[in-house]
Amino acid sequence: MILNERETDEGLLVSVCDPDVLGETFENGEISLTVEADFYDGEEVDEDAVVDSLARCAVANIVGTRAVEVAIEHGFVEEANVLDIEDTRHAQLLRM
Repeated sequence: MILNERETDEGLLVSVCDPDVLGETFENGEISLTVEADFYDGEEVDEDAVVDSLARCAVANIVGTRAVEVAIEHGFVEEANVLDIEDTRHAQLLRM
């Protein structure tokens, strides 16, 4: 998976995606999602690094079947809150 972390005034912002979705655009009706390299590109990491990052973040954007699966498996995202957009999945995490 590809992981990008950014410190913001509101806390850690994390973007995670599967390598095969980087740069792709997915559409489903009125919903369109482009996995922009400017936002999602970062370091290729293993599952443990993604879990650690999601545990520390204030906000996360997660795209790709495997990335979203990891977020669900580790309790960061509920399956019911995941969007299926064309051939991929998308989830967001916000801690308040």
